[in-house]
Amino acid sequence: FGIEQSDGVTAISTYLRDATRAVFCTNCDIKVIYNFIDSEYYRRAPDESLRQSLAPNREKLILHISTFRPIKRITDCIEVVAQMRKPGTPPVKLLMCGDGPERADAEVLAERLGVADCVQFVGKKPQSVIREYLSIADLFLLPSQSESFGLSALEAMACEVPVIATRVGGIPEVVEDGGCGYLFKIGDV
Repeated sequence: FGIEQSDGVTAISTYLRDATRAVFCTNCDIKVIYNFIDSEYYRRAPDESLRQSLAPNREKLILHISTFRPIKRITDCIEVVAQMRKPGTPPVKLLMCGDGPERADAEVLAERLGVADCVQFVGKKPQSVIREYLSIADLFLLPSQSESFGLSALEAMACEVPVIATRVGGIPEVVEDGGCGYLFKIGDV
């Protein structure tokens, strides 16, 4: 009822527009207005001392930022790093930024897979610190089960960080597969 009576309705992605129409059985006009960021704020400005402190042996720095809820599939990030520890691959460090109910499981998995030494959980950080992390990252992982848009991917790309993400929800509207990143199926680590 509320949607039909509104003067205007917006959604942050075509995916969310279509999902809204399906759930609320509405034919009203829903205008897609994509999320945006301040590209002057989110830009690559690497702090070499910060990078050195996180990757002292010049490891490739992989970053994940989320609320660590089940839908974010953070254990997939740990499994990716375990796959990358094979001979012939460059050394990596995974920086896990955020907090939530799945953190303990991810920490246990990192121990069990023998990659705890290259995974650092830094907790929830303010946007100013997240911007610093994005400025030194080599890769951003977003293995979510669902995302209505993928704002963190947009922030990463603004900082010139390629994104590896799942092909779900609004993410394909943000990340061009084979362009500014790569998309994959849920759980394909």
